[in-house]
Parts: sequence; C-alpha cells; structure tokens
Amino acid sequence: MSLDLALYVVPTPIGNLADITQRALQVLEQVSLICCEDTRHSGKLFSHFGISTKTLSVHDHNERQRAGTIIGKLQAGESVALVSDAGTPLISDPGYHLVSQVRAAGFNVVPLPGPCAATTALCASGLPSDRFTFEGFLPAKAKARTDVLQALLQEPRTMIFYESPRRVLDSLASIVEVMGPEREVVLAREITKSFETIKGLPVGELIDWLNEDENRTRGEMVLMIAPFRDDGDSLPAEALRTTELLCQELPLKKAAALAAQIHGVKKNALYKYGLDQGW
Repeated sequence: MSLDLALYVVPTPIGNLADITQRALQVLEQVSLICCEDTRHSGKLFSHFGISTKTLSVHDHNERQRAGTIIGKLQAGESVALVSDAGTPLISDPGYHLVSQVRAAGFNVVPLPGPCAATTALCASGLPSDRFTFEGFLPAKAKARTDVLQALLQEPRTMIFYESPRRVLDSLASIVEVMGPEREVVLAREITKSFETIKGLPVGELIDWLNEDENRTRGEMVLMIAPFRDDGDSLPAEALRTTELLCQELPLKKAAALAAQIHGVKKNALYKYGLDQGW
C-alpha cells in the first residue's frame, strides 16, 4: 500500500493489542513521522509490532507550536501520522489544534477507523444507542461537576463520560445529587482488557456495589447515564424533597411549579410524582 500525502489520524488499541488494524500498521510503518501524545508510552506499542518510524511528542501543551513542524514535513512531501496513548486521537485527547492547522494549510487529513472506548462501551451497555452524546470527562471540582450534570438533567440521549478511578465515586455521588438515586448508570471498566467489567444499576446501588470491593474502582472507566424520562424515577432527589417540603405550606400544583423553577425540571413531572405520592 502506497500512501497519499496527508496527516493520518490513527487509532491504537485501548487494551488488547490484537485490536489494531492491518491498515493502521501499514500507515505507521510507511509515514515519515509519528506524532505521539507520549512517545515512551506509544514506543511500547511500536516495539511490539516492530515499527521503527521516527516519533515526535505532540500533546496538549505543545501541539500549537508543533503544528508548524508537521506542516513543514507535509510541505516537503512527507506524510505524518497522529496517535494518542490509546484509542482514537482527538476524542478527549490532543490533536484538534494540529488537525485544524493542517487543514487550514491545505493538506489532507485522513482518518482511520479503529478502537474507541466510548462507542465500544456503549455497544454493550444495554442503553439506547440510536442517539447519544459524548461529554468527555466531568469536571474535577464538585460545583462545576454539578453544573454540568444540571445542564444535562433532561438530556433525551444516552450520555457518555470518561472517568478516572480516583474520582468515579465523587462523580457518581454528584449524579445522585442532581439526577436522583434511581437514574440508571452503566459503568464499563478496563474495556478489552483481562478484567473487563460492565455493570449497570440505579446509580445509588452502583455506588454501593463499587464500595463492596476496591478493585471495582480501578482501571480506565466509561460512565454512561440513561436518557431522561419524564417520570418520577428520573427526577433529582433534591427536586422531589423541595416539592415535598413546599407541599406542607402550598397546594401541590403551586409547590411543583416553584420546585421546577428552583431545580430546572419539568413541573408536570413533579406534579405527577406528587399525585402518585399523595402529597
């Protein structure tokens, strides 16, 4: 296979090395330069497959500056590949600025299909997959995290997030706070690896399940949240509590309207839930 002059965006395995494609190997062998998020990390993969192509570190902190070097290679008639540490580049990984500048310079960008943790996890989640939204990593700070989740409270599509082991319990607690303990969440960890685990439960129960064994909070993680449904099960616990308290002083209809304004949810859903509860 001979390569056309281009920047090639090349996915690499997220765990199982057998998941690399034949085309990916051919491109990595034939380009003049491979741009890596971490050259030491990718070097292990290249060593495994006997790839000796020259590498260059391109990450969040230097990709704008490195773009000139890479465009220079293309201007000299040399093709370049871009890889991340694992999975598909640019998906919560560096590369956006590089690709944008290469395209602006008039060169082709050729994407290769391949591994991606988000879509791989979604396929096995049991959640709706006809429409979904990828949200990357939730913020590390609690206030910012709850703000993001609040904005997604009534999202009608399956929501996909990446998460780190040290923050997964905090993120799940924020989901309980904003969306309620009954919202279904599927945790996929160590996808394609030896200890691959896919577990779906109401988020309150999922927290309990994780706390039963510290090993369950280890490894690379994908969190998937079920879409909003217009019923009481999907309403955030705080909104239900506010409605219940307001009902002690106000008619249910008025209490539901006020609570809906406070928490940014649908008043009809709160009203229906209150009727079911006899408030």
